[in-house]
Amino acid sequence: MPDGLLAAGGDLNPERLLLAYRSGIFPWYNEDEIPLWWSPDPRFVLFPGELKVSKSMQRTIKKGSFEFTVNEAFEEVIANCAGAKRKGMDGTWIGNDIIDAYTALHRLGYAHSAETWENGILVGGLYGILLGNVFFGESMFSKADNASKFAFIMWVQELKARGIVLIDCQVYTAHLESLGARMISRTDFMEMLRTHVP
Repeated sequence: MPDGLLAAGGDLNPERLLLAYRSGIFPWYNEDEIPLWWSPDPRFVLFPGELKVSKSMQRTIKKGSFEFTVNEAFEEVIANCAGAKRKGMDGTWIGNDIIDAYTALHRLGYAHSAETWENGILVGGLYGILLGNVFFGESMFSKADNASKFAFIMWVQELKARGIVLIDCQVYTAHLESLGARMISRTDFMEMLRTHVP
């Protein structure tokens, strides 16, 4: 399919989800629908070495008003992502089945969250799947200016230090483009998965 829709149906058990990610496929659908499975071409990705941090964000980071953590509040992060308002979208695609499935993957050590805190309150974050040397980003939220951007920047820098070579951003957003994400062909994306995902 030209828009990247490959299949419909199935469930979100951990084995199916992990196989999907290893195959360059992710679920994306409304809560009242059957699961839809996608593999867009081209694919929107970020190479950690190409991360762009604007001067204003550098000042925000240096100011020190935000604190960064990893895997300290996964369930809170995914719940906030589910409740986040999105431009041009009516409601959320993160229903209870998605929350349950990714929380299960978190408990198995595959799904991870990155959090932004301000004065001890969770104000931003993101979650996704880490397999081999690739991180598959799923969603982010922000309740304070630059909070999700801060979590993303800090997380990408940490992933780069760990030797992660690719961050899958799935589909285009101007927000992530401003941070250095770009399109690559699905062929190139799949070649990277074959090389870097066990």
